[in-house]
Amino acid sequence: MENKGKYYITTAIAYASGKPHIGNTYEIIMADAIARYKRLTGYDVFFQTGTDEHGQKIEAKANQAGVTPKEYVDKTAAVVKEIWDLMNTSYDKFIRTTDDYHEKQVQKIFERLYKQGDIYKSEYEGLYCTECEAFWTESQLVDGKCPDCGREVHKEKEESYFFRMSKYADRLIKYIEDHPEFIQPESRKNEMLNNFLKPGLQDLCVSRTSFKWGIPVTFDPKHVIYVWIDALSNYITGIGYDCDGNSSEQFKKYWPADLHLIGKDIIRFHTIYWPIMLLALDLPLPKQVFGHPWMLVGEDKISKSRGNAIYADDLAHFFGVDAVRYFALSEMPFAQDGSITWQLVIERINSDLANIYGNLVNRTIAMTNKYFGGTLSEPNCYEPLDDELKNVAMQAVKKVDEKMDQLRIADAIDAAFDLLRRCNKYIDETSPWLLAKDEANKSRLNTVLYNLLEGIRIATVLLSSFIPQTAQEVFKQINTVQTDYDSILTWGNYEKNNTVTAQPKMLFARLDSVKTMEEVNKYLEAKQPEKMTFKEEVNIDDFDKLDIRIGTVLQCNKHPKADKLLVFKIKCGSEVRQIVSGIAQYYKPEQLVGKKVAFIANLAPRTLRGEQSKGMILSAEDENGKLEVVTVNDVDDGASIR
Repeated sequence: MENKGKYYITTAIAYASGKPHIGNTYEIIMADAIARYKRLTGYDVFFQTGTDEHGQKIEAKANQAGVTPKEYVDKTAAVVKEIWDLMNTSYDKFIRTTDDYHEKQVQKIFERLYKQGDIYKSEYEGLYCTECEAFWTESQLVDGKCPDCGREVHKEKEESYFFRMSKYADRLIKYIEDHPEFIQPESRKNEMLNNFLKPGLQDLCVSRTSFKWGIPVTFDPKHVIYVWIDALSNYITGIGYDCDGNSSEQFKKYWPADLHLIGKDIIRFHTIYWPIMLLALDLPLPKQVFGHPWMLVGEDKISKSRGNAIYADDLAHFFGVDAVRYFALSEMPFAQDGSITWQLVIERINSDLANIYGNLVNRTIAMTNKYFGGTLSEPNCYEPLDDELKNVAMQAVKKVDEKMDQLRIADAIDAAFDLLRRCNKYIDETSPWLLAKDEANKSRLNTVLYNLLEGIRIATVLLSSFIPQTAQEVFKQINTVQTDYDSILTWGNYEKNNTVTAQPKMLFARLDSVKTMEEVNKYLEAKQPEKMTFKEEVNIDDFDKLDIRIGTVLQCNKHPKADKLLVFKIKCGSEVRQIVSGIAQYYKPEQLVGKKVAFIANLAPRTLRGEQSKGMILSAEDENGKLEVVTVNDVDDGASIR
């Protein structure tokens, strides 16, 4: 096969905060399908994925779990890798942003950008979303909340280093306009140009001092390098980039990336922040960034907090890995969001994998065994109908190639299934069971079955990038070694005088929808955590013993002797009292000043590390360790909760 050159493909690195759901997993499956197809068609592919492991959210989760951040990300990165491996993804490199070589290069990149004047120190005051670890302007908010996750934002003021984005904006605009294929789909390109670049870029905050779990700035170690430079640079550090000019041969071979495959929600970071970083480093820009749509559950965004998350390993437990891969790849449109439910997966398995594909393979092998003892001779009795099947096969090869070049994977799969559908129709048209009744038709029957096996072979080669385990099983059952791409460019390469397997296995069993859903629900229920338990019952007299009041936070400071404690001055009516609370890992002191908080006013005073506390501030904490102080808006200080 002709070597078509290198092809470097990456996914976004998964944030190592927890187990990825099927929406997260879709991206690695899609990238794997592209990588496998490129290898099949003659490219030298390097496929990189990995995990993003620094940041405030991970630091908080580690604190809540009572482990170090490194221990936390070691565990979650292993979970991510386990899911990627379960889905049979053929990545060449799994990078972790805690890898020593990566951290070293990130520090070098930051230092270089600082020395050449692209990074400067200043102070940031803006609206911050803790969940997304992102700053926003007032105009970017949606209904006063974070435009990405919809959560509350808060004002934050912090010394930071900034990247001079505007310095490179005009060059990037020209590049995007001169390279229309750079951002795909096109709607995403228009969004980046019209909503972000042309109105004018603000300088980007690229360091933080409010948390410690990150890569320290070498010349100012109280700062850690923020996510943009840390996470995005994995695409070059993972293949051997060295900021001092000693990059590896692998980097010289594979950069620039041919494709960054990412979710549509992070396309701004990959088509504005990342290219500007590369321009500043005097490196070529990636050839294409594709912002794929989201996979929804029904019509809703997948969310662990909503309780609607579906996981790839649970799906694979019931349906097998290839069925999960097939559904994810075939169900997602090119530019619109796709949808998944357990019921939809069952329907697609039955209609496509069991009926169209599995049944075709099983029937063809069974007839070959029944009528010819499993061994066909040279086909020599052709009719015009055969040419039609042959033409559909050759068109399928061409169409799959065209659609894969456009990253329209669902359309590519459908083109391969068009050939399988035509094979099924060919069976109906030729009626092999009727041909078998007359010995005079034996030569024609031999040709019909050969054509069916050849059609199956070609379709299976085309599908081998999407459902690789199934493809290998089919090749084994029809007993062919003609599985490379060149072998499907012409018709008739299925081996002559070949013997199929004597015992065909069902590729995909047809599922009873009602029974399967009963089993699914039982399985999922068994995996749920135990039902919520409550403390023993109390009566109203017990509750009345608590004096719960509302007070305004006048002052909040870090405890001078305890990192986890905050010291509050709270106004309650005419009284100002001091309360010490162990919530420093969740809030900065300034976030709570001015808030009206609920507190127990008649709790016996106690001294915490030398500071007296007269009361207890009430907070709510969920099972994931997320904590929020109980606040109210429109009642006076001193009001009672009853």
